[in-house]
Amino acid sequence: MPVLIAALGLLAFVMPLATDMYLPALPQMTGDLHTDASGVQLTLTAFLIGMGLGQLVLGPLSDRCGRRVPLLAGGVACVVTTAFCALAPSLEWLVALRFVQGFSGAAGVVIGRAVIADVARGETAARLFGIVMALTGLAPVVAPVAGGVVIENGGWRTVFWVLAAATVLAVVTAAVAVPESLPRDRRRTGGAAATARAVREVLGNRAYLGYALSFGLSLAVLFCYLGGASFLFQNLLGLSVGQTSAAFASTGVAGALATAVVTKLVGRFSPEALLRTGLYVMVTASAALTVLALADALTLTLALGLVYVALAGICLVSVNATALALERVPHAAGAGSAVLGAGQGLLGAVAAPLVGLGGEHTAFPMFLGMTVSAALAFAALALTRRARPVLPDGR
Repeated sequence: MPVLIAALGLLAFVMPLATDMYLPALPQMTGDLHTDASGVQLTLTAFLIGMGLGQLVLGPLSDRCGRRVPLLAGGVACVVTTAFCALAPSLEWLVALRFVQGFSGAAGVVIGRAVIADVARGETAARLFGIVMALTGLAPVVAPVAGGVVIENGGWRTVFWVLAAATVLAVVTAAVAVPESLPRDRRRTGGAAATARAVREVLGNRAYLGYALSFGLSLAVLFCYLGGASFLFQNLLGLSVGQTSAAFASTGVAGALATAVVTKLVGRFSPEALLRTGLYVMVTASAALTVLALADALTLTLALGLVYVALAGICLVSVNATALALERVPHAAGAGSAVLGAGQGLLGAVAAPLVGLGGEHTAFPMFLGMTVSAALAFAALALTRRARPVLPDGR
C-alpha cells in the first residue's frame, strides 16, 4: 500500500506542477504572446477545462475497462502534448494545447482517486486521500521556485520541457507500481449510454452532489488566487519574479502543512465536522481579504497570512468532501471521481479569467471571487441534510 500511494501521489503531483510552475511568468507572457492579463489567463482556463472534461470521460471509462489502460494511455498523451506546449507559436496554439494537456493528464488524478475508492472506505479512504494530497501539496512548494529559476534562465517555454520530463517519470512509476484495482466482475458494461447513465446516477444522489459542489467550489477559491496572485505580487506589491516564486512557494508550504495536519485529524473528528470547520475558515479568510483589498489596506504580510488561513480551510474541505462524496457512490467510483474532477476543473476555469477582468493593478476581483466561491461552497452543504445512510451496493 505505501508504494501504491506514493505512485498515485506522483501521478497527481504532475497536475498541480503543470498549474503552478509557469505562474510566475504570466506577466512576462503577456508581452511575449501579445496579449493582456485575461488573455494569458486563458491558458490556465483551457487547462482546467481540459482537466475537468478529461476526468468526466476517463473516470467512467475506467469503470468499464479497468484502471490501468486509460491511466497509462492518458499519461503518454500528456507527455507528448506537454512537449508541444513548449513549441507553441502563438497564444491560440498554447490555449489549445493546454486544453489537451489537461484532458490527457486528468487520467492520473481521476483514476488515482478511483483506485483509492476501490481499496478503501470511510476514515481509511479519507486518510489515504489526505496522504496523496500531502504528497501533491509539495508541488505548489517546488513548482514556483523551480519555475522561477527556469524562467529566469531559460524562459517560460523551458518550463514545459521540464514538465514533460516530470510526466515521463510519473508514467513510468505508474506502469511499475499501480496494479489493476478493479476486477472484471465489478466493471460496468455498455458504451457511451452506460457512461451517461452512471454520471446521471451519481448526479442524482443529492448528498453526493452537495459534497461534490463543496469540493469544487472550495478549489475555485484556490484557482481565483492562482489566477491573480502573480499580478498581485508583482504589479501591486512590487515583488520581482524570484520573490513572486518565493511567495507562491510559501503558500505551497502552508498548504502542505495544513494537509498533513488534516490527515492527522481524520479519525479523531468526523469528516462532516472537519468539512464544516473548513468551510467556516475559508469563508472568513476570503471575506477578510476582500475587505482589505476594497479599503486599499493590503500588505504582503496581511495578504500571505490570510491566504495561508484560507488554504487551511480549503485542505479541510477538499480532503473530507472527497471521501464523503465517493462514499455515497461506491458502485460507481470512477464516475463519482470523474464528476468531482470535472466540477473542480470547470469551476476553476470560470474563476481564473474572471479575476483579470478588473485589470492588472487591482486585487479586489480576485478576493471577491474567492469570497463568493467560498460562500457558495458553504451553501452547497445544505444538499447533504437528511441524507440516507449509504448501503454497500450504493443504494
